[in-house]
Amino acid sequence: MGLTAKIRTRDGWAVSHAVVTVTDMTGSQVLRAEADAEGAVRDTTELAPGAYTVIVTAVGYAPAAASALVTASGRAAVGTVTLARQGGTELPPPGPWTIDPAHSSVAAVAQHLGISSVHGRFTEFAASIEVAPDEVAKSRVEAVIKAASIDTGNGMRDTHLRSADFLDVERFPEITYHSTGLTVAGSDRWTVHGDLTLHGVARPVDLDLAYLGTGSDPWGGTRAAFRATTELHREDFAMNYNQVVQAGIAAIGTTLKVELDVQAVQGDALPQA
Repeated sequence: MGLTAKIRTRDGWAVSHAVVTVTDMTGSQVLRAEADAEGAVRDTTELAPGAYTVIVTAVGYAPAAASALVTASGRAAVGTVTLARQGGTELPPPGPWTIDPAHSSVAAVAQHLGISSVHGRFTEFAASIEVAPDEVAKSRVEAVIKAASIDTGNGMRDTHLRSADFLDVERFPEITYHSTGLTVAGSDRWTVHGDLTLHGVARPVDLDLAYLGTGSDPWGGTRAAFRATTELHREDFAMNYNQVVQAGIAAIGTTLKVELDVQAVQGDALPQA
């Protein structure tokens, strides 16, 4: 019997300092509980059957409310409650922001043999963001990735990916992205429009962007967090190499799922940690 719930951020992390308050239909508080280190709430207080309101609060996050129905057994399973960062429906403060590569990742996933996935990442990159003070649509993103820094955890495969069959890093050492615009896609979602130059070919590419919030860091700076995803097709960038194995199945898929997890520091340079 009692109340159970999981408290998570929008990107799936546990909110260990969340506080859950339960009120009955008259607005009276009947229960107050704190989440554990895994963001879980397991309270054994017996509640009378009926409808209740569950309010979840945590420092740095916007409050969230959910409904709970207590059954005759005295149980109320709220499920997962997602908290948005305070101010999470806005962009960070205007001005320049610099990507912190030590706390960011540029990753891609490709299908292998039609049944599994190969995960890779680039280990050397730099990027900057300029949040426009007036029209958000005028905000800009610039990024440069060192093509030779591809790492899939297999040296032989990485050497092949650097060759002329794929990235051809001798001829095209850099992968670049220049944004051309920004549009609203939801309460905390944005679409970044831009041009990606890969393997010497420039194509328009949209990024699905989620702004996860802004907070202070231990070095006196201000950081903003983002997550962005997109899909690329190798043939769009003249990377047509493939090996066909049995039954016409390609050894390596032609679609790449790109995932970006980004921390940006306010200002045009990273602080010295």
